[in-house]
Amino acid sequence: MNWERGLKLFDIKLIDTVDFTELLIRFAVDLIVSFIIVQYIYSKNSNRKDFYFSFMSVGAVVFLLCFLLNSVKLELGFALGLFAVFGIIRYRTDAIPIKEMTYLFVIIGVAIVNALSNKKVSYAELLFANAAIIFGLWILEKRLMLKQEKSIQITYEVIENIKKQSEEELLRDLKERTGIPVKRYEITRINFLRDVADITIYFDANNRKI
Repeated sequence: MNWERGLKLFDIKLIDTVDFTELLIRFAVDLIVSFIIVQYIYSKNSNRKDFYFSFMSVGAVVFLLCFLLNSVKLELGFALGLFAVFGIIRYRTDAIPIKEMTYLFVIIGVAIVNALSNKKVSYAELLFANAAIIFGLWILEKRLMLKQEKSIQITYEVIENIKKQSEEELLRDLKERTGIPVKRYEITRINFLRDVADITIYFDANNRKI
């Protein structure tokens, strides 16, 4: 151990109270902002619950990665390797819906802002930036009443209802059978040999009642 200029182990400080306090404060801000976005904005306007873990864990890891490596000069090979790892993970997973991808980008952006803002950025400015992001998402979701439309493809066997003059009857039958408040539908394929039709139904994601 080196007892000069503070307590050290293998020439590394055991603790730097100033930097450690800054880490705790910034990490707390990042977690609180991420939690507000995920719990009180995203979850209130989406039926998807399987992204909670991804949003919170990715936000926390990105924050720590950016904060702890902020003062480290990364080699080009390491940086390219890091992007390659993220690329492999992305291509080996299922496609993420556009809204969830947007929220994931927001969570990553919040983590980067809270981790990499330098000494010239005051805590007041940092809190304002986080509040602006939260308020912007709230406006988009609540006040502008943006709705996410989803679709489901079904096989429909009452072939008589696909006629042009039976549109209202077909729409009513689709609502009764599926329990979904169908906004519109599209007939994509008709098989007269089997007396069935492939129909794509469209509905607001937040209004799905099944």
